[in-house]
Amino acid sequence: MSREECMEALSKHANIKPIITSTVWKELEKENREFFEAYTNNREAARESKMERKQRIQKMLSGHLSQTADTDESSCTNTTESDD
Repeated sequence: MSREECMEALSKHANIKPIITSTVWKELEKENREFFEAYTNNREAARESKMERKQRIQKMLSGHLSQTADTDESSCTNTTESDD
């Protein structure tokens, strides 16, 4: 969860003003710099991984749709040829 997501969630569910969450978050970042660097890097890697998975799925789907279209065309051609 990003700082903005955390601020929004705490505001909505716990009625904590975003300025308070932001202030606390900044202080936590100062005190735990290594943790937040690792946390940020992990979030970025997860985001990249998600994008890569999405691209692979899209490739697979477009390949499948292409194969399905080819199969449909050959079925139509075979049906037309057998009607002669």
